[in-house]
Amino acid sequence: MPSLPKHLYRFGEFTLDTDQEVLIHSGKTLPLTPKAFDTLLILIESGGRIVRKEDLMERLWPNTYVEEANLTFNIHQIRKALGDNAREPLFVETVARKGYRFIADLEELPDESSEAAPAAQDAIKDESHSSLLRADANDGTADMPAGRGEQPGDMNSIEPDGRSAPKAGINSRWSSRTLSLTLAGLLIVLLLGGWLLWRRSLASPPPPQAGDRIMIAVLPFQNLTGDTAQDYFSDGLTEEMISQLGNLNPAHLGVIARTSVMHYKNADEPLDKIGRELGVQYVLEGSVRRDPDRVRVTAQLIRVQDQSNIWSQQYDRELRSVLAIQHDIGQEIANEIELALDDRKANSPDAASALSPQAYEAYDLCLKGQYFWNKRTIDGFQQAIDYYQRAAEKDPSYARAYAGLANSYALMGGYSGRPNEQFMQKARAAAMHALELDEGLAEAHTALGLIVQNYDWDWQAAEREFRRAIELNPNYATAHHWYAEHLMWRGRFDEALSESEQARKLDPLSLIISADKGVILYYARQYDPAIEQFWQVREFDPGFARARMIVFAYFQKQEFAEAFDDIEKYDNDKTNDVWYWAFKAYIYNRTGQPNQATESLKVLQEMNRRGDVDAGVFAWAHLGDKDNNEALTWLEKAYEQHSNTMSTLKVEPAFDILRNEPRFQDLLRRVHLDQ
Repeated sequence: MPSLPKHLYRFGEFTLDTDQEVLIHSGKTLPLTPKAFDTLLILIESGGRIVRKEDLMERLWPNTYVEEANLTFNIHQIRKALGDNAREPLFVETVARKGYRFIADLEELPDESSEAAPAAQDAIKDESHSSLLRADANDGTADMPAGRGEQPGDMNSIEPDGRSAPKAGINSRWSSRTLSLTLAGLLIVLLLGGWLLWRRSLASPPPPQAGDRIMIAVLPFQNLTGDTAQDYFSDGLTEEMISQLGNLNPAHLGVIARTSVMHYKNADEPLDKIGRELGVQYVLEGSVRRDPDRVRVTAQLIRVQDQSNIWSQQYDRELRSVLAIQHDIGQEIANEIELALDDRKANSPDAASALSPQAYEAYDLCLKGQYFWNKRTIDGFQQAIDYYQRAAEKDPSYARAYAGLANSYALMGGYSGRPNEQFMQKARAAAMHALELDEGLAEAHTALGLIVQNYDWDWQAAEREFRRAIELNPNYATAHHWYAEHLMWRGRFDEALSESEQARKLDPLSLIISADKGVILYYARQYDPAIEQFWQVREFDPGFARARMIVFAYFQKQEFAEAFDDIEKYDNDKTNDVWYWAFKAYIYNRTGQPNQATESLKVLQEMNRRGDVDAGVFAWAHLGDKDNNEALTWLEKAYEQHSNTMSTLKVEPAFDILRNEPRFQDLLRRVHLDQ
């Protein structure tokens, strides 16, 4: 961050002090991480202009590759501190797919004339005094709330009749002050001790009981080389530790997925806060230093409840094979953690699943591919495919690269609105090749389960693949996530929600897992909870594609104005988005505007002439005109195309008007969803 003039900003009931770098409300500091503070300051300094996401990330993390989720997490923390929300913002507005804008009225105050300045200074003094108390209590990791620990002044003694007694001499006055300070200090220590015990009882997950599954998070290893170009090595070690621990003893040890832990890269968050947000009892943190010939890795295992160091170790290695030592050190750390946490013998990972040195060279490409895959956008899938292909070229024996390709192709049809047959054969070939390379790879079984479900409609085979993936790696969040979706398509909603919760526990900050919980609620006809769930996702990323499913819930509640506003606000690619025009045709038909509906259909038909459009999109467009025959004709074409729409036949509320039609019942039978 560039140095800025020292001054105060006031907006609403809040004051931002750029000198002390604090946000103040009613004389008390509010919790903001340094990066979140910098983010808010940039938005305020923008003068009400849109600040693009790319510009924010470049200013916050210059010359460093970080995931966009770190930025959305900062925005979430700012809104939480301000009591703001994405749906009806008062302070920070999200401009879909562009960036953010500060919208509140702003007053800039000079230091010397500001009424807020004393409050800011008092808040800082209180916080500083609390820090001293924490140091005296030998607990530097615990946070004291602002406003505690006032300094006692010089006091006169009081006579029983209420009159002030004459001042004593210097020695008496010194003794009186010493006694007062001592008593005050003892009282503060007692209060502090009680407060710390109470706080710890609430701040962290309870310790695991006998038979419970221990949850651990591997925080991003710090790159202490001073060279951001070396982030790939520390990130690779983080990924290796997640993989090693995930395979260590899955029945007793759960490991948080990379998607969630990377939110804490370059963030200075208290461990108790991380423990609450991720639902873990332990965290593993570490750092990496390198010189031209050697590498030093330090790691420590910390129990969140009392923030005690359970185990720590330092590893020095010659740097003859940079990437191969990640596996060696990762395995050593995993073995040490096994001994530290549990005397039960772990299930040793299958030697055949250990990655080759060549596979480590493809790590960086696959990590970037996974990042773009998680965006759940058409462009994101295309970029992911490019990275996975390059990883496969770098190491043709790297099964995870092919599994990534399979997962990307398998999702392209549903998100792009193009026929599945254009992608599924590539997806199947990649998944089968991944299994030829490594039959024990959970990612490949999960990909194959999705393919045989959405393209072959072989529900039994799909369930076997998902369950096999979970058996191989109970810590693989995507397997639980897609199995939950599978159960949803079959109308087993309670099981689906339970499996979705398992996925959330393993990847608590995953937007797609959170969004798909909203999808389950929608198909279970719980429309209001579904809408609330989608808005929770938009709190992090208003442009997140899967959250567009909110319009389906609006349709069923007949809130067509809200649905129309939503697609207009959150769809910035109206020219090429086939679903945008299908939604408009549906809304116009349902609201008695047939001429406008016809115009929207014409746009869809023109897009279909330029390139194939999934027939399921046209079926949706005709659902609103109460022409069941036309909708069924397009569903027949969707069946021929193996459209993803077929998977929704049993549970989609919009199809209720078709359920008594013999042609619809025949479609249900042909896709094996008639029972």
